Amino acid sequence: MNTPELVLDLARELKARGHTMATAESCTGGLIAGACTEVSGSSDWFERGFVTYSNAAKTELLGVPVELIAQHGAVSEPVARAMAAGALAHSPAQLAVAVTGVAGPTGGSADKPVGTVWFGWATPAGTVTEHQRFDGDRAAVRAATVRHALAGLLQRLP
Repeated sequence: MNTPELVLDLARELKARGHTMATAESCTGGLIAGACTEVSGSSDWFERGFVTYSNAAKTELLGVPVELIAQHGAVSEPVARAMAAGALAHSPAQLAVAVTGVAGPTGGSADKPVGTVWFGWATPAGTVTEHQRFDGDRAAVRAATVRHALAGLLQRLP
């Protein structure tokens, strides 16, 4: 399913439930929020987006502990989990998604190659995380991350 279809499905499902969502984005720099707000009327179901590209922003805006980032790195399961939980805690939304990854072409390592992305999806019932590795250039990695994040939101609607 392409991004606009995913957004329309998500919009329909959130509106039917009377729920809203929030995003916490690092490697996508606001592309998930941008895809959601392309839809007219998105203010009915899109609550807010946090673009937390720097580690300081993750800490200041989402409450991700500095120690967590220092111990595991920004691109990690614990940080994705904390970002998603932080987005939910710092908004009235019922559903949040977080993404942190290495979009490239620089920044990759043997442990975290370009295309590595950690996702977190949070609801009042808890937070679920997932790791993916996407191929392609920076634009392809970011586009795949947006699609996967949106699909994950649809799967985890409260």
